[in-house]
Amino acid sequence: MRFHLLTASVSLFMACASAMWLDTNNDTTIVEATNLIVDGVLDYYDGKNYGGVVGMFVWPYYWWEAGGVWGSLIDYTYFTQNDTLVPLIKEALLYQTGDDNNYVPLNQSTTEGNDDQGFWGIAVMGAAERNFSNPDDDSKAWLTLAQAVFNTMTARWDSAECNGGLRWQIFQWNSGYDYKNSVSNGCLFHIGARLARFTANDTYVDWAEKVWDWMYDIGLLDVVNSNDKDYWFVYDGLTIDNNCSNITKYQWTYNQGLMLSGCAYLYNYTEDQKWLDRTLNLLNASQVFFMKIGSVMYEAACQPSNNCNNDQRSFKAYFSRFLGMTAVMVPQTYDGIRQWLVDSANAAAKNSCTGGTDGHTCGLNWFNSTGWDGYWGLGEQISALEVIQNLRVRDFPPPLTANTGGSSKGNPAAGYSTLHTITSPLELETKDLAGAGIITAVVGVSLVAAGVWLVI
Repeated sequence: MRFHLLTASVSLFMACASAMWLDTNNDTTIVEATNLIVDGVLDYYDGKNYGGVVGMFVWPYYWWEAGGVWGSLIDYTYFTQNDTLVPLIKEALLYQTGDDNNYVPLNQSTTEGNDDQGFWGIAVMGAAERNFSNPDDDSKAWLTLAQAVFNTMTARWDSAECNGGLRWQIFQWNSGYDYKNSVSNGCLFHIGARLARFTANDTYVDWAEKVWDWMYDIGLLDVVNSNDKDYWFVYDGLTIDNNCSNITKYQWTYNQGLMLSGCAYLYNYTEDQKWLDRTLNLLNASQVFFMKIGSVMYEAACQPSNNCNNDQRSFKAYFSRFLGMTAVMVPQTYDGIRQWLVDSANAAAKNSCTGGTDGHTCGLNWFNSTGWDGYWGLGEQISALEVIQNLRVRDFPPPLTANTGGSSKGNPAAGYSTLHTITSPLELETKDLAGAGIITAVVGVSLVAAGVWLVI
């Protein structure tokens, strides 16, 4: 069991708990709360440990979640006006770009999925919009890196199966290569929407339209009308068998949030009524992720059955961030979203972030009125961080653009020089697959034999 060892005393925190956690209109207490939670996040950071990797968190947290965490911490520095972590965040973002500056680093290139790359792209897009400390090397400018991610993702658009869409996996030897999911396509849609607004380049709008239309036509976006209101739901994904007719209808917070905030960005940029309507209808459907008694956020597909895996336990973090973005991009949504965030932040603080040896380790179930539920981890920490810090979304200027002071340098052609190495999977024939299987078997037997030898 891993508990957070923080410098703040338990007694001081407990004495201040009522004001710190429940006064969501008090900026000072919000900042104090997020500071405590961030200390817990950094307990899991591996990049400063002997043998650790810069930018990575301890096992079992995968590379994609590290990208999600750095995105959370970029906003933390902005909402708290605290630059203490800027060197750490900057080092991590630059170290993991890979040799081609597109977030396909060598240590991840055989296992990386489109969604994994997408979350690092979202992080650097946030860095560009916040005027986060700019790299000295223009080829690694935040905007350029986001464009490289977008370009390499669009180059993998797969029209051969099911008339389009991104596959979950980049490489065909990985499990899930036959699956086209909403998070991969949602990342592409979301990054495209933000690039459109930042650069005022309508090519990104065209791509966002393309992704939206494909997801709608194939059934990953589903509209339900009830009481004269439309509700847009986002489903998990589908296999390419039977022309993508086998839809997995799980609903996850981060998928809903990717599409919701992407539409909000597009409306903010284009002022096109259809993007406003889509924003509002996706927001209507987001109610499924809040408990009926009080508006407390939860992961509806796994929390009731207590079977959320490590990845899923972080999804509420990104959903909270995307709700905050939506509230800023479409101001008429602010009041409703603010109430969701207030209720959820209060519940997370009062009911959940009371565990561990430090007295403020955060759990999974914010609605658990009996206190900390015994869950802990990186996902739980950043989820609480995001829902609390996004209470401050209107305390500072909205995300910048190139025309409103955004200083990050772009390159619309970023990533194109290396597309030939990452756009298409290897064409493996049956004999190649058989050979790969034999090699895998031989390696496996060798490892077992070596283990037996060591025991003997």
